[in-house]
Amino acid sequence: MSAFNAFKANVPVAWSPNLYITLVRGIPGTRRLHRRTLEALRLTKCNRTVMRWNTPTVRGMIQQVKRLVVVETEEMYNARKQKDANHRALRPPLVVNHHSSPATESST
Repeated sequence: MSAFNAFKANVPVAWSPNLYITLVRGIPGTRRLHRRTLEALRLTKCNRTVMRWNTPTVRGMIQQVKRLVVVETEEMYNARKQKDANHRALRPPLVVNHHSSPATESST
């Protein structure tokens, strides 16, 4: 699943004191003003997430580069991290028995 769809599929957006901003589109080919805005947000590489306070200044910067980033609230970020942790958790091994059962041998 792409990063964009994974972020949008978690929980509804609610107000949060912290915003988690993830760069999901590449920087090459963007305008200089957008590159400078991403640099000010400390977003330098794709799929990197930073936490910023939910202030009017930060929201204005996000609005400027909204096609390049995905914004999550704290609850959305924690839900996504928990889902990733559950997905990566160790699972019990799958045991397959290749020996034929005695019921099939007696019928032949």
